Amino acid sequence: MAVDRAISKNGEKLVIGRRRYDLRCYERVVVLGAGKAAASMAQAVEQRLGSRLQGGFVVVKHGHVVSTKRIVVAEAGHPVPDRFGQKAAARLCAMAAELGRRDLLILLLSGGASSLLPAPVAGITLADKQRTTQELLRCGASIRDINTVRKHLSRIKGGRLAELTEATVVTLVLSDVLGDDLSAIASGPTTPDPTTYHEAVAILKRYRIWPAIPQRVRQHLDHGCQGLLSETPKPGSSRFRRIHHHIVGNNAAAVKAVACAAREAGLRILVRPAITGEARDEGRRFGALAREIVREGKLLQGPCCVVAGGETTVTVSGKGIGGRAQEFAAAAALEIAGLAQVWVAAIGTDGTDGPTDAAGAVVDGNTAARAQRLSVDLDGALKRHNIYPALKKLDQLIMTGPTGTNVNDLYLILVR
Repeated sequence: MAVDRAISKNGEKLVIGRRRYDLRCYERVVVLGAGKAAASMAQAVEQRLGSRLQGGFVVVKHGHVVSTKRIVVAEAGHPVPDRFGQKAAARLCAMAAELGRRDLLILLLSGGASSLLPAPVAGITLADKQRTTQELLRCGASIRDINTVRKHLSRIKGGRLAELTEATVVTLVLSDVLGDDLSAIASGPTTPDPTTYHEAVAILKRYRIWPAIPQRVRQHLDHGCQGLLSETPKPGSSRFRRIHHHIVGNNAAAVKAVACAAREAGLRILVRPAITGEARDEGRRFGALAREIVREGKLLQGPCCVVAGGETTVTVSGKGIGGRAQEFAAAAALEIAGLAQVWVAAIGTDGTDGPTDAAGAVVDGNTAARAQRLSVDLDGALKRHNIYPALKKLDQLIMTGPTGTNVNDLYLILVR
């Protein structure tokens, strides 16, 4: 676990990276947090702090609970927020607001926290936020664009949580955002927010979903644009002087670890730049790269492994079941059809790709032919965004269960 390596306790001092926090300076040490990996992070922090920890509360996606001793773990909905998340958000806010200047708040954030902590501003309902989130997910909006909108509908996100507490805050971040933009990860609850109401409106209009957004949400954003509502706290605000952030894990670290493991296994390695874009399109490009390696041997000669990280998107039409990693792998399968001893894998590091129980999928040069024999229409399933049933029938899903981490996706080509 990344938190284990990132923090340590030396007597009464908490050591995180190069920074030391003297625990004797604080009356209470409390842990709060949210995200798919928040329970695993809480478990690690408990082991480090021992009896010095007064307690805490974190919220995770349904099914991602692990055992903790002093920190209470609640479950809530992801990627669409639910009433359990709203209740958890209210509890987290109340606990943060109760802390004073002589207290230390350790905030644990990982991917998924934005959905898991719905705290709608006055005048907007949970149903409004649910519908807005669904529209943003369906249109293929990037996580930064989604979070820009979320920040301006929330009492927690976009630095608002920092406004609620007087405690010193140490935020430990397991990053699921490429480039580790702190204002984007978990919608930056303790980070200055550079985005604006105007940008939130522009995003909804750019994706052509403004008319589909609930009227109360549109009215709230319009009022913000008119200066009738206060903006999220911006860079330079004095309120952030007592808040410190530490990245404890990210996609680059995961890619490096995979590359090291492959090299130790005797494979030649090629690490590619982070992959973004539409999952089907990027999967085809990745498959084409595998074909180029096999047929031309210019980039690598087998046995070899290509490793990349990233986060693709899916612009959904219809009501199919699947995820971005599964679509990526299926598209790659069509490109590597007929190639012997070639495999492509796409994996969500949290163990849950989209709203499914699969982490992703692994395909090979025989996948397309096997699909044809079993009357599985891979291309049609991709077009309908209903790839999960197809890959399940082909027995090519990767099933890990919740992994306790969340640092975007991993993509691999293996050639023997």
